[in-house]
Amino acid sequence: MDYSKIPSPAFVLDEKLLRKNLELINSVQKKAGIEIILAFKGFAMWSAFPLVRQYLGGATASSLHEARLCFEEMKTRAHVYSPVYFESEFDELMNYTSHIVFNSFNQFEKFYPETKKAGHPVSCGIRVNPEYSDVETDLYNPSAAGSRLGVGSKEFPNELPEGIEGIHFHVLCESDSFSLEKVLENLEIRFGKYLHQVKWVNMGGGHLMTKAGYDHEHLVEILEKFKSKYNVRVILEPGSAIAWETGVLVSTVQDIVEHKRTKTAILNVSFTAHMPDTLEMPYRPKIIGAVEPNENSKFKFRLGGVSCLAGDFMEAYDFGHPLQVGEKIVFLDMIHYTMVKTTMFNGVNHPAIAIWRENGKLEIIREFGYDDFKSKLS
Repeated sequence: MDYSKIPSPAFVLDEKLLRKNLELINSVQKKAGIEIILAFKGFAMWSAFPLVRQYLGGATASSLHEARLCFEEMKTRAHVYSPVYFESEFDELMNYTSHIVFNSFNQFEKFYPETKKAGHPVSCGIRVNPEYSDVETDLYNPSAAGSRLGVGSKEFPNELPEGIEGIHFHVLCESDSFSLEKVLENLEIRFGKYLHQVKWVNMGGGHLMTKAGYDHEHLVEILEKFKSKYNVRVILEPGSAIAWETGVLVSTVQDIVEHKRTKTAILNVSFTAHMPDTLEMPYRPKIIGAVEPNENSKFKFRLGGVSCLAGDFMEAYDFGHPLQVGEKIVFLDMIHYTMVKTTMFNGVNHPAIAIWRENGKLEIIREFGYDDFKSKLS
């Protein structure tokens, strides 16, 4: 990318890198004989869906709006899961749904008769809690004690109700194939007898197969073994993996302030509004030209967001030179999850959305303004 040609602030997807990820993911699904679908909660940049559709045949949605987006822009009905469904939306939701997963048997019993009125086949499943996960941050751990997501083994009935055709679980987060293997071991211990009774098993997301060093051969091996053992269709719905390391957030230094020897470069973006996972997860984003500081660093700058939230900042990076007003700061790997979680808190303007096309040209997909902020609040 030529960052001098990119307006600031802007999220920019590199189309060539997205295709590279999709090709790898497609090779996994072909070798393992499984289905990999796009998770909208991780990547919903629908201007890129024409490329995604070349490699992935479906998507998973967790709301009526996501399901409709799948139908309109992925050109297929969605695999749907939500902790609860609403009577006022359910009929419309069925128009866009091919598979629906219920979070409890109460929800299944309530809505199963309605799925029969859809006018097309809708396959029903139940979400289970394997009661194991190696996710260390509780905010992202569906298997934490007292989790509201999925039915535990002790709460499961002796017999699988008629109409349940699939089992779904999702307990990983940016994990490897060995983590999945451990989850499957726990799944079989707790729900093994039911696995022989269903047609499909959806293993959710968190499979970071596009990260460097991921063992794809091991993943294919355990998926083939599971599929053969239970004679089921296997579905994966990675979120991060699709758009992993495919784009950036370009920002600009607006001012530099100092207090008690702490220098802060204030940017035209916000961590809380535009990069919320950096505060929630939390994690430190990588920045072009910046490294972690040490006791010998002479050019340490804390990075401040543009909102008035006191905690809207990242602790200091070492830039190797004194930052200047007007200098661009480029945050790496800002396409997956980041874009779908942005807000307009404080009236801070949303960064533009752009694609760096494979032909080397920049296309501005959308810019935001006052009307977007106002219409959201009404």
